[in-house]
Amino acid sequence: MGRKFFYFYLKIQTVIPLSYKEVITMRSRIVVKIGSSSLTTDEGGLNLDAIAFFAGELAALRKRGHEVLLVTSGAVAAGFREIGYDTRPKLLHEKQASAALGQALLMRAYQNALASYRMKAAQILLTRTDFANRKRMNNANMTITELLKQDVIPIINENDTVSIDELKFGDNDTLSALVANLVRAQRLIILTDMDGLYTADPRKSPDATRYEEVDEITEEIYNIAGGAGSSVGTGGMRSKIDAAKIATRGGVPVFIGKANETGDLLKVLEHTGKGTYFATNLSSLPMKKQWLGFMSSPLGRIVVDPGAEQALLHGGHSLLPVGIKRIEGSFHAGDVVEVVNMSNEQLGRGIVNYDEEQLQAVLGLPSSQVIGIIGEIHRLEVIHRDEWITLK
Repeated sequence: MGRKFFYFYLKIQTVIPLSYKEVITMRSRIVVKIGSSSLTTDEGGLNLDAIAFFAGELAALRKRGHEVLLVTSGAVAAGFREIGYDTRPKLLHEKQASAALGQALLMRAYQNALASYRMKAAQILLTRTDFANRKRMNNANMTITELLKQDVIPIINENDTVSIDELKFGDNDTLSALVANLVRAQRLIILTDMDGLYTADPRKSPDATRYEEVDEITEEIYNIAGGAGSSVGTGGMRSKIDAAKIATRGGVPVFIGKANETGDLLKVLEHTGKGTYFATNLSSLPMKKQWLGFMSSPLGRIVVDPGAEQALLHGGHSLLPVGIKRIEGSFHAGDVVEVVNMSNEQLGRGIVNYDEEQLQAVLGLPSSQVIGIIGEIHRLEVIHRDEWITLK
């Protein structure tokens, strides 16, 4: 009788939702992203008072028992005046030279500020290609996990000295989302100089109201997000919405907002932060799908007809040769390709089962003719539904 009662008690306990206060008492893994505009002066150079403030906020999270990772921008902004440029450089090699000097200044400032709280920090520099390569991605995850195990704060930045503009993360907003998904964080906090997402620009429209919570990132949300960042940064609200979409699809709740007073980061966890919360609705993608959708680098493009578009987006079907109108790029079986419709709108990504030459020979053909050309031993599906992720 006692065993039955005990089992029933445990079962009841598992379905009672935890309050926000109960959640913040649990040990959580939190990724905090800070942009250039929050760390540097308008003219360039590090704002040491700001770095000291954020070090205190991170220390408060650690004191509560949370694991903390920091994704930081600011290397170029920190270094361009020190190297001798009057304004933020526009040429790639000048940016990279500024970052090479600025990254050292940035890490030294963080380590000095965190040392006053008896906290250690380690530098990790990443590029998009590190996420595109699953082995390198897993190695980065193992390094981060070990640092957290040793009570060291990983400070992660883009490796600006080797990155090219076409592959950059966008002021590290995307990088923070990829890192949050990689380490399976319980929260991504993206700090900016705005206290969240508004219905319009509050600096221009007095009637603008803030979104307290966003359940779904729609086209309307993107239209509101707009564009430009500050003079020392490269990101705007739109890039932060992109990051929120990546993280929430990976099951990581996101906060976008401001922290400028002591205790603000703890308030974020209490759901009283100065900003906007983006919910996940518990819809977490498996890591393989996250990699396919947001970390991989497509090597080709497949244009499909309306019938194939409907089958992929709403029918849960695989992509067959008959639905393909044309292909672009050079790829082999096992590579990732992007799929678009006839209006050039992105539908998703998948792992292709054909070499470019094989697919060129059978595109648009019905399955009976395809088998006659490629043989029955080859997979008929161009992209199997298990190797596909919808991004539209």
